Amino acid sequence: MEFKHPMGRGCDVCETDNGPRPFVANIMRAARHNQNFRTAFWTGHHLQLTLMSIIPCGEIGAEIHPDTDQFIRVEEGEALVRMGDCREKLDFQCRLSAGEAIFVPSGTWHNVLNAGKCPLKLSSVYAPPHHPAGSIHRTKADE
Repeated sequence: MEFKHPMGRGCDVCETDNGPRPFVANIMRAARHNQNFRTAFWTGHHLQLTLMSIIPCGEIGAEIHPDTDQFIRVEEGEALVRMGDCREKLDFQCRLSAGEAIFVPSGTWHNVLNAGKCPLKLSSVYAPPHHPAGSIHRTKADE
């Protein structure tokens, strides 16, 4: 049995949450087309995929998810990731390019900064889901 997006395979740019039903998507293409700071792209019972677009010199902002593991993948652009045990001491630092990803364990402070001159396009998996299904934050201020 094959599951497809209701509008056909390859139609991956949506402003609606496509979960929790089976869904096929080109995540890289969807992330590159996403213009919102954050879009809940697929929310299931135990995990969630969001797409993010961070403006040049922008950032997610230091945050922690006490009960949620996170996987962040750069789909386009250059990212600087900082992590640590407390907000004031993000002593782990690395740069990521398109196709690279980082795992953020629950209870870890982290921040992702756009280190490039173009919008940074990310996909992010949360387990369990972190944002309400269907969430769309057009800008960071909408969080």
